[in-house]
Amino acid sequence: MIEQYVVDLREVDETQVAVVGGKAAHLGALSRIEGIRVPAGFCVTTAAFRQIMAEAPSMDDRLDRLSRLKSDDREAIRTLSAEIRRTIEGTVVPGDLAAVIAGALAGPGEQAAYAVRSSATAEDMPTASFAGQQDTYLNVMGPAAILEHVSRCWASLFTERAVTYRLRNGFDHRKVHMAVVVQRMVFPDAAGILFTADPVTGDRKVATVDAGFGLGEALVSGLVNPDVYKVRDGEVVARAVAAKQRALHALPAGGTQEVAIDPRRQDQPALTDAQVVRLVRLGRRIEAHFARPQDIEWCLVDDDFQIVQSRPITTLFPVPAARDGENRVYLSVGHQQMMTDAMKPLGSSMWRLTAMTPMYEAGGRLFVDATRQLASPAGRAAFLRMAGRSDPLTKDALETLFDRHDFVLTPPDGAPGGPPAGGAPAPIATDPAIVTELVERSQASIDALRRDVRAKTGPALFDYLLLKAFPEHKRMVGDPLNMQVIMAGMEATWWLNDRLEEWLDERNAADTLTLSAPGNVTSEMGLALLDVADVIRPHPEVVAFLRGVQDDGFLDELPKFSGGTEARDAIEAYLDRYGMRCVGEIDITRPRWRERPSTLVPLILDHVRNFEPGAAGRRFEEGRQAARNKTREVLERLRALPDGERKAEETERMIERVRTFIGYREYPKYGIISRYFVYKQALLEEAERLVRAGVLPEKEDIFFLTFQEFHDAVRSNQVDDELIRRRKDEFRAHQALTPPRVLTSDGEAITGAYRRDDVPAGALIGLPVSAGTVEGRARVILDMAEADLEPGDILVTSHTDPSWTPLFVAIAGLVTEVGGQMTHGAVIAREYGLPAVVSVLDATRLITDGQRIRVHGSDGYVELLP
Repeated sequence: MIEQYVVDLREVDETQVAVVGGKAAHLGALSRIEGIRVPAGFCVTTAAFRQIMAEAPSMDDRLDRLSRLKSDDREAIRTLSAEIRRTIEGTVVPGDLAAVIAGALAGPGEQAAYAVRSSATAEDMPTASFAGQQDTYLNVMGPAAILEHVSRCWASLFTERAVTYRLRNGFDHRKVHMAVVVQRMVFPDAAGILFTADPVTGDRKVATVDAGFGLGEALVSGLVNPDVYKVRDGEVVARAVAAKQRALHALPAGGTQEVAIDPRRQDQPALTDAQVVRLVRLGRRIEAHFARPQDIEWCLVDDDFQIVQSRPITTLFPVPAARDGENRVYLSVGHQQMMTDAMKPLGSSMWRLTAMTPMYEAGGRLFVDATRQLASPAGRAAFLRMAGRSDPLTKDALETLFDRHDFVLTPPDGAPGGPPAGGAPAPIATDPAIVTELVERSQASIDALRRDVRAKTGPALFDYLLLKAFPEHKRMVGDPLNMQVIMAGMEATWWLNDRLEEWLDERNAADTLTLSAPGNVTSEMGLALLDVADVIRPHPEVVAFLRGVQDDGFLDELPKFSGGTEARDAIEAYLDRYGMRCVGEIDITRPRWRERPSTLVPLILDHVRNFEPGAAGRRFEEGRQAARNKTREVLERLRALPDGERKAEETERMIERVRTFIGYREYPKYGIISRYFVYKQALLEEAERLVRAGVLPEKEDIFFLTFQEFHDAVRSNQVDDELIRRRKDEFRAHQALTPPRVLTSDGEAITGAYRRDDVPAGALIGLPVSAGTVEGRARVILDMAEADLEPGDILVTSHTDPSWTPLFVAIAGLVTEVGGQMTHGAVIAREYGLPAVVSVLDATRLITDGQRIRVHGSDGYVELLP
């Protein structure tokens, strides 16, 4: 049937992607928008592609082999994909299909010029554009040439780049099909690309136009530098006219040719400002239709714009939804929590339900709205002072935004700006019993949660969590005494660093004074794994067995070996205290150590190999002795100063205060994550009931529902399978995005920069968080499970949360891309005496694994050594 193989573009819309592919579906939709001109044409449907694939010899075997390749096996991908392309191009187009295509050409005339473009079913989607991965052919003439280029477009589904992209992003080669667009050729005076949002900053109110003479392929291929215009609120706000020396023109007999532009025209703009503004107006109409920013290819013919392609800009970071249209400033929660990875819907919704501050989701990440605090001069000044202590990049990003004076804030809901009501927490006495009381309160509350949740199932469980457990969670976190203790430790740290630099010209003295401070549950966790290694080290059979562990059932196997029972008991005891932790632990959907104990095995084996028995106790005692020695030295130097006795007495009180309270800084997170594991176990039991009832295929599917949607599914015994499938696609897309520290309601992502000129040339600048200088081998590690560390190595990673602490006992220094003075990595680095620099932009990209580096933990920079 003719309808099976060819369809007119005017009959196509976005619902027909499976038939005509993403590009054709968009073109069909564009042709229906009032005022938008699209060159006439038709689409050779995916049915034709499937017929060709069925007739191509040995294709099933080749696709099977292709699906088994790894995305980084470039040579195998290159060889096999080339073989598949040759097979497709060598397959004769059946006579009935060739006749249908020839018939579609008969109307305009067989010798008319056409553009032949690929249109894959996974192309130009909101979550993956596949831009530039398949082929486009211009100025093709005659039925035979068009059939030949249609075959080439089919084959282009298997270019090396397209295959690699699908392997990396989880697309099944068999489920992606190729349609082909055949459109009347346009011979433009100028052509180019319109982005309806700034592709660099993400600002949705700024459109960017790239323009050049002749065919637009010259710009797409990088043959010429384009003129660049930026348009905001209907006005050209910036322009850069390039010297356009070359252009691509169509040849009379078909094909294209690169030509030189008359020198007198090279510096002339390809468009007038009026044309640019008119083009952007058309782009806004297209953007409104598709409800998201677009990357649009356009042509100008006799002062008339024609649109030859439009696809979503998939690299923009989404903007949190706000309904009032007011300017807002959002700050990344992940940069404060040391977890900037995308979160699954259940994870983000659970964190929002239990957080003390309203949060907003975008791109799989959470943000807080800081507009109220930043709207008034007083509030802004106080906020920036605090940001300067914790994360200078956030402070600089905010200052950059406000220095421009083009982004004006008003307090939400008419509320006054400024610091929160109530001011700073009231001071408390330096009393260790206060910390003991807080820990006991927290543990009693968690024990009650475990006891109460056991009796709850079905909708009653969700009601209990919403009405009892979550409010109790917030009550414990929001306990005023909790914040008083945390602030007492932080303020004592700041006091010591500020005064001792002023009086003794010594920077970051608190780093040494707080070594081996009591009560730090996270640093205790790192040392406790050394104790586990001590139990295992004397038993070679156990060590040999652990080296071959492949799954999480190994604990049951351990008693079969000499010393295995003791080893199992030691690991179990560790998991009883710390098994609720994991990488990315604020996302409840992440597998915990108790669920996946094999995660700890490589760390245990490293400790067995690299440390002597008793290392944990020695390390803690060495830190405590270093702190005592530093205290004695500081007090002696102070007493030698004018008014020295007073300064020494004040400092001694502050040292006692910081050592009393600073260890508690890590405990509230431990309590939160302990509760999270109780919630998760109860929720997974409900998911297993849904699986047994045939409502869910897999229990982990509930991770792609919000808490309320999960509640509804349990109540109704129904799940929207399409919603889960869509959420999985969205999560995959979110994983590829990099969240900004600061994001405006216009979509502008602001990174911030260090403005220092006191570091060596080529050094990487960051935030100094733990004093000292160390030189060693950089180990760039993005997955803790793949760590293979030797003594003296320096850990370089994107971010660390408490689950990374067991690695800290084995390293000599730390460099991270995310972090602040009081975030986890900084606190534990100081606790262990590791020189550390955090918030180093692109550290994992700029530092090569195995490269020698020097970390200046007091001065905040990293040298790359030859």
